[in-house]
Amino acid sequence: MINIRFIINLLGKLMLIESACFLLCVLISLLYRENDTLAFLYSTLITGGTGAIMAFGIKANDKVLAKKDGYFTVTFIWLFFSLFGCLPFILGNTIPSFPDAFFETMSGFTTTGSSILNDIEALPHASLFWRSMTQWLGGLGIAVLFLAILPSLGIEGRDLYVAEVPGPTHNKMAATFYSSARKLWLFYLFFTLLEAVLLSIGGMGIFDAICHSFTTMATGGFSTKQDSIAYWNSPYIQYVIIVFMCIAATNFGLFYAALKGDVKKLLLDEEFRWYMILILGATTIIATGLYWANWGEEEKCIRDALFQVVSIMTTTGFATADYLYWPTLLGLILFILMFIGSCASSTAGGIKVIRVVLLFKNSFTEMKRIIHPNAVINVKYNDKSVHPTIMTSVMGFFILFIIVFSIGSVIMAFFTEDIATACSAVITSLSNIGPGFGSLGPMDNFAHLSDVAKLFLAALMLIGRLEVFTVLVLFTKAFWKK
Repeated sequence: MINIRFIINLLGKLMLIESACFLLCVLISLLYRENDTLAFLYSTLITGGTGAIMAFGIKANDKVLAKKDGYFTVTFIWLFFSLFGCLPFILGNTIPSFPDAFFETMSGFTTTGSSILNDIEALPHASLFWRSMTQWLGGLGIAVLFLAILPSLGIEGRDLYVAEVPGPTHNKMAATFYSSARKLWLFYLFFTLLEAVLLSIGGMGIFDAICHSFTTMATGGFSTKQDSIAYWNSPYIQYVIIVFMCIAATNFGLFYAALKGDVKKLLLDEEFRWYMILILGATTIIATGLYWANWGEEEKCIRDALFQVVSIMTTTGFATADYLYWPTLLGLILFILMFIGSCASSTAGGIKVIRVVLLFKNSFTEMKRIIHPNAVINVKYNDKSVHPTIMTSVMGFFILFIIVFSIGSVIMAFFTEDIATACSAVITSLSNIGPGFGSLGPMDNFAHLSDVAKLFLAALMLIGRLEVFTVLVLFTKAFWKK
């Protein structure tokens, strides 16, 4: 059975963390002397009060989380954080509609970056900061943050870690999950601060630099400007963001090893190599196509192609150009990259490069087995044989991902005018990217969709962020059996 009392207790402690984040936004509102101070103050009191009742009013004798509890807890962490996280928008009347506010908040915490806002600059600074912070908190994972700052949780926390950290493999950065979580967050914080400094040097204001470093390292894509990164029209700023999007979407365990001096481990990793090959290959094709289409000078074609390829493949969703005006073939390449995503154990979404590589390798291995039926041929990754159970898990994930995408596209077709908009709305939500195609392009938003469509896409964001299995397993009979 689900250890419901202990789970409620944990959720309450996490809501206290969220209320503390609201309190930080109160200070920012006071600093800028804007009118959303009370909205954040009331949100702090409501969230903190509810969290205190859950954390201290409900006692749990059995403080052990089983694997089932981990999946249940992580799913409801995102739901609770998003439900209470939209309070400042509703109370401050910046996003008065609940479906819109919930969509925006879920898009933030799941690092999707889809938005319903038509005039982002009109939002007060505290609301913009909270909007960016939702992505930063959700990027590495709220449960991983919990493990980092509350080591008293105990060994049962490993199931939260496994349920939340994306990808089929997890590179341990230390001997324990708590030490790993702390090192992950220190690594995350270091690059966030470094990017903020570099962006401010390039002419971006300190507030905008902090907000964009939050959303870049989270591969989220929320911007403080309606025109996204195109607002600054600065090659320096674009290149800085390109570099940090690439860092954020690389396996953090490998980057940690590289920082400790083991650069070879990063460079020789098969997933990282294919990740870079896909980025460079797609950029080369698109830049060449743009140059032939007279998009601009060579450097601009390369920069626009590289930025959009990295933004889509890392599932960040920033924009410096409207790719809907590009030749159809170039848009198709970006659409394919939306499915692939980036590396496992990063902040990015999508199927992940490692799964795609293993699927292709398995297909070629099956062909070899047909030709040599008596031979023992194994799928190899990083020169090591991949266990059949891992391949089964990878194929199961891929099939389920495509099923969810297909069913979701059929459902969204009832709410949109064309199939391009329907399909792109589903994949951009499921892969946590942000912009899509059709009427959901990089210079458009999701405001025109119905409330039902927005709530449906918010559910897809959650399913995609938690790697499909974590959420969908809750709807199986086997999960609820003793």
